[in-house]
Amino acid sequence: MTSLMISTILAVIERSPQWVRHDLGSRETAIRARAEETLAAMIAAAVQDERDAPSTMQQLTPPLPRPSR
Repeated sequence: MTSLMISTILAVIERSPQWVRHDLGSRETAIRARAEETLAAMIAAAVQDERDAPSTMQQLTPPLPRPSR
């Protein structure tokens, strides 16, 4: 796992809603499962967004000029 993916996942966990955090500790299986599924979906969306977005290096690096013939 790359450091970028780890930081993406950590950011999602840090900004997860309070009800998700609370329900993750529930003894009720259905409640805990709902929170787990929600958190998994949030993480999957963030990872997909990260993959779809151009990297910072691509944004900062100008394209190379084409050689003239």
